[in-house]
Amino acid sequence: MSKTPDLPGEVSRRTVITRAAAIGAAIPAAGLLGACAGGGSSDSGKDTGTTGDPKNPFGVKDGDPLEVVIFNGGYGEKYAKDIHEPMYKAAFPKSEIKHSAPTEISTTIQPRFAGGNPPDFLNNSGAKAIDIGSLVGDGQLMTLDKLWDAPSYDDPKKKVRDTLIPGTIESGEFDGKSVQLNYVFTVYGIWYNANLFSKNSWVAPKTWDETTALFDKIKAAGITPYAYAGANASYYQFEVILSNAAKIGGADVLKNIDNLEDGAWQVPAIKDALDFWAGIGAKYMDKSHEGLKHTEVQLQQNQGKVAFYPSGSWLENEQAKETPADFKYAMTLIPSKGSGDKIPFTGIHATAGEPYVIPAKAKNPNGALEYMRIMLSKKGANEFVKLNGSLTSVIGSSDGATLTPGTASAKTALDAAGKDVFTFHVNDWYADMNTEMKAATNALMFGHQTSAQFIERVQKAADKLKKDSSIKKNKVK
Repeated sequence: MSKTPDLPGEVSRRTVITRAAAIGAAIPAAGLLGACAGGGSSDSGKDTGTTGDPKNPFGVKDGDPLEVVIFNGGYGEKYAKDIHEPMYKAAFPKSEIKHSAPTEISTTIQPRFAGGNPPDFLNNSGAKAIDIGSLVGDGQLMTLDKLWDAPSYDDPKKKVRDTLIPGTIESGEFDGKSVQLNYVFTVYGIWYNANLFSKNSWVAPKTWDETTALFDKIKAAGITPYAYAGANASYYQFEVILSNAAKIGGADVLKNIDNLEDGAWQVPAIKDALDFWAGIGAKYMDKSHEGLKHTEVQLQQNQGKVAFYPSGSWLENEQAKETPADFKYAMTLIPSKGSGDKIPFTGIHATAGEPYVIPAKAKNPNGALEYMRIMLSKKGANEFVKLNGSLTSVIGSSDGATLTPGTASAKTALDAAGKDVFTFHVNDWYADMNTEMKAATNALMFGHQTSAQFIERVQKAADKLKKDSSIKKNKVK
């Protein structure tokens, strides 16, 4: 991968993560997250105005109700009910907050967008999230520029934008407009029980050869070496495959896929990664997992039946109720093919995620903006970290918090990555590509298709998408 320096003000995928206080990290804008776009337009929604009052910059009227919809997934709903909503009520005691926490956002909320009656504030997350591209294209989301330029909750001399890890705002830009707050800073890797590994003198592998050698030992011990859930979590595995391809061929492999470049899926790095992981699927996975959901396979890991499981840094919190006392979450990285890799073993996929939006037709957009400002306060972010054990995009959000073993492990890995941090967007930008990538991943890992067939299948889907002029295209610069 070319190591040319970034030009002043230029955003590129090669822009690096350096450490700052939030996680010991500051992220130069959008090397991870460059989502400059050519997709859709967004309505600015109702005029929110700005009052000049640092305590109420959006002019929220005490007594106006606020409807908050939180996705009840890996982070649950407790952070909203116990942290952010009480902070809002303290400021506006006469305002009623209507709270709901569905598990399928598209099923429950998308019809309300169509009917012109959306909630004021939406955590648009989960496997059943509403396609962000369609929301942007239909002008259904309010822009957030007034939030970023408002005085921060804790220090009126600072704008909200100055309290965020650089790259956070850019991660929620579509068609050049900022429409989404990505609140949680997510680190991706492969997770295991550090206590089980210590007990058996197993060491997490760094190379492909070390991986297969260790998997042989784990298999001999009667434990499934590697697993993911085919029923609803094949994303976890294509994340591994694309991350491995980026390590082999450089982060431009992902950039070209995002930008729908001709033949982007046909490069050797993709084929190498597919071949390796197809081999893992054939020899070291349990075929029954193709029909299981993520919580079912994650429970098997907690029960000592599965050694390695790919996921993001939300995993530890998601499994908190099921994790036995002798289970200690730890994260390792995607193993390297060898010395010829463009990105070393320490390279990592990390990004701002967990999206929050304000519908353009919200009845109380002022209140929704203020609710976001509260989320981005020191207290709002720090209490989230303490409750969920996950890092946020607010600088200093983990200060004073005792990190759980899994979160500490993820932070250590991120610190070690230095400049070698990357991400991809194609599955978030294009719903049809996401569907095809997930189906192809299952077909590969559970032995229904070869690597060559995977490439042909997904490249065909990318080519079809590229030629479809009815779909707006986003682009990484």
